[in-house]
Amino acid sequence: MHTLNRRSFLNQAAATLAAVAGGGYASRSCAALTGRSPNIIFILADDLGYGDVGCYGQKLIQTPCLDRMAAEGLRFTQAYAGSTVCAPSRCALMTGMHMGHARVRGNADRNDNIVPLLPEDFTVAEALREAGYRTGLIGKWGLGEPGSTGTPNRKGFDEFYGFLNQVHAHNHYPDYLWRNEQIEPVPENRLSRPGVCDVCNTYAQDLFTREAHDFIRRHRQDRFFLYLAYTIPHTNNERGADGLEVPSDAPYSDRDWPDPLKRFAAMITRMDRDIGGILDLLRELRIDQDTLVIFASDNGPHKESGANPAFFNSSGGLRGIKRDLYEGGIRVPGIAWWPGQIAPGSVSDYPWAFWDILPTFAELGGAAIPPCDGRSFAPLLRGEKFESRREDPLYWEFHERGFSQAVRWDQWKAVRFNLSEDIEIYDLSSDPAETSNIAAGRPDLRDHAMRLFTACREPSPLWPVAGETPAG
Repeated sequence: MHTLNRRSFLNQAAATLAAVAGGGYASRSCAALTGRSPNIIFILADDLGYGDVGCYGQKLIQTPCLDRMAAEGLRFTQAYAGSTVCAPSRCALMTGMHMGHARVRGNADRNDNIVPLLPEDFTVAEALREAGYRTGLIGKWGLGEPGSTGTPNRKGFDEFYGFLNQVHAHNHYPDYLWRNEQIEPVPENRLSRPGVCDVCNTYAQDLFTREAHDFIRRHRQDRFFLYLAYTIPHTNNERGADGLEVPSDAPYSDRDWPDPLKRFAAMITRMDRDIGGILDLLRELRIDQDTLVIFASDNGPHKESGANPAFFNSSGGLRGIKRDLYEGGIRVPGIAWWPGQIAPGSVSDYPWAFWDILPTFAELGGAAIPPCDGRSFAPLLRGEKFESRREDPLYWEFHERGFSQAVRWDQWKAVRFNLSEDIEIYDLSSDPAETSNIAAGRPDLRDHAMRLFTACREPSPLWPVAGETPAG
């Protein structure tokens, strides 16, 4: 496993910084420019497509708050999730490792076991906490079951409230949640069997939003990092056709749509409202100019419980949905908001992925940046000169429905299945929908892609691939 000795690096770096700066932090940080590193809020949607937001072209679902957030901030047109399903995507987000090196490369391993993060898997929360931040996670985790080494409180979060298990997180009306290491009942809801609520009075989304407001108010005088991992618009798979659980299908009740589509749209608009409320709270507390907020989704849109990505153009014209490594499965909305720092109405085509978040937040927070697969784009967020051409490739792999890989470098994207030498090559600059495979006419690109598929991946005993030589 590719750990790069990050813990030793961080210990040595912290000691060096303390000796040189008298206990201060890295000179590359925002603190060196403004006297204070920003508060950081990362808001993650669950199964929201690239095209499900108005500022990314959505025509039917109302997202006025996210649209305003983009108008007041920076909209990324080429932001990428860590994977095409939730657990590995969140692993990349937390650890700065892409799917060729990550601890967690699937929702479960080959034996259908949940794989937790280990002590050596250093997270963005650990980096920021070591830099003096108060750290909180609200919502869905999915990287460690109770009692394991991968629970949030053991991976850098001072406070946690939400779901540990990603299947438990399917239920939008849970009868309990976790607060730190303890179960906290939600007595207003009663379940007849796991995932199926009979008395449903308290919506998890509302609980998470309330907790987020409380966290921000309590720590408004501190430097804080809040990871707000909503579970909308993921469906409750245990309820089948009734899985798009939401208290009301307003404002779409009178639309001539199938009921599941009304509920799907209502989930997104409800989340949009709640995000707007968080930005309003930051303004009310007068800490908006001290706070960076980034919004994204963990993967592309789902097609479950009657949801229909084609109806809403949820992939935004891109090919594929959740569980695909084409652009529709991994390219996601990405919006950054930081009043007074990010110029309103900014748009960037810089390609970044979830494993870039750890180095970016570490740099902004004055923390030492551990070795990882990511590249910091903090200068871009601060409005500084930034080399937008990316030298390192972006790499994904996926272990359901066989084995698939994707790699992007410059404007080129390659996809292959089951270690085949018959690969696909697309020019994303002219063909973002990946409609024209140019591999046959570009043997140079094909050969380069084959080298990258090998170079970017370290075999994992937890996710073996048929025909691959096991690691060492």
